[in-house]
Amino acid sequence: MQADHSSRMSFIDALKAICCLLIITHHLAIYGPMSNIAYPLIPALLDWLREYGRIAVQMFFVIAGFLVAAKLAPKGSSLVTTPIRLIQHRYLRLIMPYLAALTLAIGCAALARVWMNHESIPGTPNLFQLLAHIFLLHDLLNQEVLSAGIWYVAIDFQLFVLTILLFWISKQIQNRYLDLQILSLVLILSLTTVSLFFFNRDSYWDETALYFFGAYGLGILIYWASVSQHRIFWVIALVGLIFVTLTLDFRSRIAVAGSVMLILGLAQYYDVLNSQRVPGYLAYLGRASYSIFLVHFPISLVINAAFFRFLPHQPAIQLFGLLLAVGASIGAGIVLFNWFEVRPVTHRMHILLPTGFITFGLLVALLGNS
Repeated sequence: MQADHSSRMSFIDALKAICCLLIITHHLAIYGPMSNIAYPLIPALLDWLREYGRIAVQMFFVIAGFLVAAKLAPKGSSLVTTPIRLIQHRYLRLIMPYLAALTLAIGCAALARVWMNHESIPGTPNLFQLLAHIFLLHDLLNQEVLSAGIWYVAIDFQLFVLTILLFWISKQIQNRYLDLQILSLVLILSLTTVSLFFFNRDSYWDETALYFFGAYGLGILIYWASVSQHRIFWVIALVGLIFVTLTLDFRSRIAVAGSVMLILGLAQYYDVLNSQRVPGYLAYLGRASYSIFLVHFPISLVINAAFFRFLPHQPAIQLFGLLLAVGASIGAGIVLFNWFEVRPVTHRMHILLPTGFITFGLLVALLGNS
């Protein structure tokens, strides 16, 4: 959701905004009592969001791969020379708004527990759980998440690290053997194919980047295809790869990833990535989509609890609560975006945010257990 390069690509920002709204409404449909009470008014929409809304995450993976290729290997040849610095920079960009949002999530969950008893409310955290979240290891260490959907942040970081390492390895080999200029392509295409045909078909791997690299790799490959002199050949080859993948084992997530891949390829070919026809508000929501995604669950949780505790359990009132939660999530996300993504984060904040996150989490746990 967060990408250094997307601010100049309004078409991609619009796609990210749409994806973000789908994920927000998906979580509202499955978490909290408001959607269950409002269900008789919009049953078809809520059923669709519950079943298919989560697939929007695949779109983010394809977009992220596309943007990484555009920035770090724009002509198919890696530009990565300092992988540790790139990985550190990515981690800090992801983690600062993430920790701010999780601190809010801990407080919102504590407030929600006062107003209602519901399975969607995360429990009080412990120290190990808090540390696992700081290092994006919560799923790998089987720790309860503090907010819905944050598995995405850990997977996004894993995918970035894996791609950077592949780019760096190919760069080192290419520097020694000039005849191997297509090594980046070979590595990415190979791992994408293995992911699509093996890792993505086994849920055992779904806490790792290997499970999702199929979608991420398609984004990288379609960027390279769209700027290649042999773009028709490569597009046909990628379509063929997706066709064989889906014929062997149809997965809607891969079908969506393949569709987004083609959309991005066509947008690049017809030079509409920087289209001025994209509404400004939609492009802005796309740029703020990462912060909106991070903050939407705690905001929605508190509104769910407040409407459940203080207002009549009537479908129309609870439907209004769902709409309010969407609007409040967008507003809070924009505030978070302006505080932690637009403004440069100081070195002092790099220390204060993790410290404050752990301190607040332990304080809430102490009060909750007293």
